Amino acid sequence: MKASDLLVKALENEGVQYVLGVPGEENLDFVESLRTSPIELIPTRHEQTAGFMAATIGRLTGQPGVALSTLGPGATNFATSAAYAQLGGMPMMMITGQKPIKTSKQGHFQIVDIVQMMRPITKYSTQITNANVLASAVREAFRLAKEERPGAVHIELPEDIAAEMTDYNEVFPVTKPRRPVAEHKSITKAVEMIENAKRPLLLIGAAANRKLTSKMLREFIDKTGIPFFNTQMGKGVIDERHPLFLGTAALSNNDMLHRAVEKADLIINVGHDVIEKPPFIMKRENGKVIHVNFKGAKVDNVYFPQHEVIGDIANAIWQMKEKVSVHSHWDFSCFLDVKKNIDDHIARDIDIDQFPLVPQRIVADVRRCMPEDGIVALDNGMYKIWFARNYKAYNPNTILLDNALATMGAGLPSAMAAKLVYPERKVVVIAGDGGFMMNSQELETAVRLQLNLVILILNDSGYGMIKWKQGKRGFEDHGLDFTNPDFVQYAQSYGAKGYRPESASEFKQLLDECLEAPGVHVIDVPIDYSPNETVLNKELPEMAKAIS
Repeated sequence: MKASDLLVKALENEGVQYVLGVPGEENLDFVESLRTSPIELIPTRHEQTAGFMAATIGRLTGQPGVALSTLGPGATNFATSAAYAQLGGMPMMMITGQKPIKTSKQGHFQIVDIVQMMRPITKYSTQITNANVLASAVREAFRLAKEERPGAVHIELPEDIAAEMTDYNEVFPVTKPRRPVAEHKSITKAVEMIENAKRPLLLIGAAANRKLTSKMLREFIDKTGIPFFNTQMGKGVIDERHPLFLGTAALSNNDMLHRAVEKADLIINVGHDVIEKPPFIMKRENGKVIHVNFKGAKVDNVYFPQHEVIGDIANAIWQMKEKVSVHSHWDFSCFLDVKKNIDDHIARDIDIDQFPLVPQRIVADVRRCMPEDGIVALDNGMYKIWFARNYKAYNPNTILLDNALATMGAGLPSAMAAKLVYPERKVVVIAGDGGFMMNSQELETAVRLQLNLVILILNDSGYGMIKWKQGKRGFEDHGLDFTNPDFVQYAQSYGAKGYRPESASEFKQLLDECLEAPGVHVIDVPIDYSPNETVLNKELPEMAKAIS
């Protein structure tokens, strides 16, 4: 069997459905092997997109997505998406080509040591130097990619090795190991801390985003009545319409939610670690933190929990739920006061009839238009804070955002991946004009794949989040403005449909119509970010101080 055929056989064995990327001449044996495979090869217009899509497939399915590139510049284009997967805890595999390693006719042309480049930003990076070890290397890479904490892996397959014949043509069985469970003494201690606390509060982070964990957390909350909040990447783990949901830690400080954090004497931190931007849960007088996660807490000066429960999160929460007793001395009144203030504040601004549209109205209209299982894929920009704070997620993985690497350019690719995984569900991209243009060429890919997709471009002709931070630090407005193409015509040039609303009321109607129509729809939405100053900088800090 040829090595490239064995590679495809190993990928089929792992359940791979798609290989995404930009092949080169060094990959041609692999491309030929894919031609007769049920695995679909999807060419993208940039390797970074392929990596973002593969990572999102991993995020949504738990099975690593696979991305392909050639050597040199193709492989270096994977760096950002590798870090995106690694920091975000998303399992994905990158396969890159390389010049022949036994004989070379081109010297060092295009040669970069990609294996070494990838090692700091992946869990595993290796070059295949012998076709006989290919199947075991693939199995090991997939095992590591899925093992907690999930992340990126990389295999480099040189051109001459891909063409080699091998007698080792059997693949390795795919096993599903059981995760270790938390030690009973750590559970007992955690339960004692919860029962002895007066104002325990639950924090839900990204690693809690598992089906069974979500179920166990819901049962724990319903039994104990302990209120909860989440990180941005923990949105939707528990339906945010739950009466005990306080909100999302979208702002680093100065939101009303932080008053609840300050008043808690114990935070049960489930699945959050310092890779996600921290909500500063440690800066409190007499407050303690229980760390519940697959792995121990990293030593860090912003996070130093007093107790750790290490093991399978779902099992740990189940054990804690079974052991804990509800106590009359628990007092959640201050938390529920915070919740009322947050809910009232968000509801106040959902119908602002202003054009260009303000963020609060955009978030509210998207929520009104989207079904319960609809997926919102956020790029990175100022709007991410508004969506994280104001948009209520009803199901896990229905709001895809990145608050680990927090890279621009991932919104459209992640939405395309979501549509491949869930073709029957409504998917909307929320991107700023800056982030959208970083991978806007993938409109062609979306049209070619006949995806039904709606893309909202929130257009302020500038890098809005950095402008906000520039102003907060007292600096003059400088260096952050640009001009854009006509996004309506730009969309049409790719075979998509383009629109530009002329009023706030027209926006929702247009979004509703696009969600129901087939094809790729691009809506150019003028946005007014003045609420950044009036609400985030002034109003929220004042309201937070006023909460007793």
